[in-house]
Amino acid sequence: MTNRNRQPSLLLTCLTTAVLTAACTSGSPEAGHPDTAPPPSSSDTSESTPSGSPSSTPSAPASAPPTRPAAADGLTLGAAEAFYRYYIDLKNYAAATGDTAALLSASESGCEGCNDYAQYVAKVNEANGGISGDYRERVKDVSQLVRGSTGRVGGSAVIAVGTFTTKNSPTSKPIISKPAEYTDTISLSPKGQNWVMYEMLFEER
Repeated sequence: MTNRNRQPSLLLTCLTTAVLTAACTSGSPEAGHPDTAPPPSSSDTSESTPSGSPSSTPSAPASAPPTRPAAADGLTLGAAEAFYRYYIDLKNYAAATGDTAALLSASESGCEGCNDYAQYVAKVNEANGGISGDYRERVKDVSQLVRGSTGRVGGSAVIAVGTFTTKNSPTSKPIISKPAEYTDTISLSPKGQNWVMYEMLFEER
């Protein structure tokens, strides 16, 4: 769901790119795609649901947040990609329900992009009529995950959404967003034995 990234995105574009790029160095021996390809997740549906058209039969919001898949456990690069796909599922769940607890639990407390997104969908979501249509984010590609000297992993992903409508309040005029693709620049940090989202920045392609 990218409406938050179109309206409060001005906040995110002010984030220094150094926060994200400091997590990685091109000389890292683990640069590039992870060795382990994660299993398909519910966020990875770009082939079954084209980004250029809304879903004809949108599913009802889930009653419980997605659970972290086994592939996302650990601190390998393969686990980093699996975690990112899982994180997109958490974002979609939050946008559907307004429940941001699981999303924030998988984020660093200081992640500005994460907090901005959570604050927006807590107020504007499918459950309260604020969002409708094909708003769910779909991961089309995750590329160049790199582990840096700080222990964090940095990289980017291509995200697609379809046509969806948002209303910031029950009386506000609906805003129709057209299908689009975004580059999501991300940084993950280790927390215990697993990855969490350290920072994220969306830019329209």
